[in-house]
Amino acid sequence: MLALALTAAAPAAAHQETRAAGESVPTRSGSPDSAVDRVADFYGTYIDVVQDRGRGDLTDGLREHYLTEKLRTELDAWERDHRADGVLRSREVPSSWRVTYDESAMGHTWTTVRLSWGDADQQRHTYLTVRSDLATKRISGIETGPAPADG
Repeated sequence: MLALALTAAAPAAAHQETRAAGESVPTRSGSPDSAVDRVADFYGTYIDVVQDRGRGDLTDGLREHYLTEKLRTELDAWERDHRADGVLRSREVPSSWRVTYDESAMGHTWTTVRLSWGDADQQRHTYLTVRSDLATKRISGIETGPAPADG
């Protein structure tokens, strides 16, 4: 059995991409048990879909899966008032995003979502404070937030 396990593992190691010393390899990971990872998963997928297809059935399905019903109702009202996407707080699609854990208390966790706009030479950022319910891992609040002290 041990020989079989070693044989099966060897091809995977042989196919690993080699990098120059000091060069970082981009990686992504996450867990469906982490409210923070779920916020990152939602924003990454939502932005991809809006960029590729615009608003439609798929974005509505993502909202239904990841957001509480109460938040979806609040976003509908916000979007009518502002004529913009309430998840992104914009009429445009950001060029990139970053999600950072902020704090947890009283059955919720808060994350800061940094949305980047424009190209690398003239990039600007906006920030959102996103609240998630720890029991359901669903996003229950999205507010425009201040830039964190560490930028």
